[in-house]
Amino acid sequence: MSKIRLAVIGAGAIGRKHIAVIRANPRAELVALADPSPQAQAQAQSLGIAGYDNVETMLDAVQPQGVINATPNILHLPCALACIERGIPVLVEKPVADSPQRARELVDAAARHQVPVLVGHHRRHNALIAAARTLIDSGELGQIVTVSAHWVLQKPDDYFDVAWRREPGAGPLLVNLVHDIDLMRYLFGEIDQVQAFTSHAVRRFANEDSAVVNLRFASGALGSAVLTDCGVGPWSWEMNSGENAIYAHAPENCYLISGTRGALAIPQMQWWRYGEARGWLHPLLSDRLHVEAIDPFMLQLDHFLQVITGEEKPLIDAADALRSLEIVAAIQRAAGQAGQST
Repeated sequence: MSKIRLAVIGAGAIGRKHIAVIRANPRAELVALADPSPQAQAQAQSLGIAGYDNVETMLDAVQPQGVINATPNILHLPCALACIERGIPVLVEKPVADSPQRARELVDAAARHQVPVLVGHHRRHNALIAAARTLIDSGELGQIVTVSAHWVLQKPDDYFDVAWRREPGAGPLLVNLVHDIDLMRYLFGEIDQVQAFTSHAVRRFANEDSAVVNLRFASGALGSAVLTDCGVGPWSWEMNSGENAIYAHAPENCYLISGTRGALAIPQMQWWRYGEARGWLHPLLSDRLHVEAIDPFMLQLDHFLQVITGEEKPLIDAADALRSLEIVAAIQRAAGQAGQST
């Protein structure tokens, strides 16, 4: 079987992760890299692949069968459109675009050209999330009542040496919480109401460094999210899940789910429930679900290859990802309104 020829746009941290995953996949072949930086050009040379400083030139010259778009948020739309217009399936890193309006352009273009778009909310591919979804769908937790999500960690100062990370839209709401919103929608259904506060009291950048968010789901369940990228804490998907070895591992939980019949803590997968006698006077039973650890980026790439060949539809397409982006935009608006003096 011939390998599927892939190209990557963007050689930052996430682009380099995709490159490593492609090179480890026996069904895929990395054939080109588009990124104008000298470091990226040197990387392409070291990998023995074609390096380009222009996306359109790369697409026309190489004609890959699929493209992974790992550019900064503001470039997601134009780079993805360049692929779609040439009939090339594309995996667009999250968020799907830097605004709902621009994301709708992508949704419309994908539909018009009938080109599949997979959005890189890679956590949906994680075996932990698959196990949680199975347990929830089985009814073992009963009706979901509440969920709390935490994303509390301290990004190093040099993370912000990249200028766009200090600008509006690059704070933890759009860069990080969008992952949690996507997962909560995936596990608990649509969100129909939000409340929020944000702050940039620590770094004083043009974006937020902390936020608290309340959510109401269409099912009637309630949720909350607490996030900061400037505070010390062991509660975040990156630190708790162990899916990426570059982050220090902390064996804690960042999602706490309560239903009428049971509770689940993720990613430690502790499952709590009552025996025959129920209520707070009786002890809870507890088990830990065993889940085999598999790099979700590897699973995501396997899925993308099947999307390219037409074997599968995207697990999360541009229209689905747009909904998560709309929720984040609503949170941003709610935070602005909440922050007004009364």
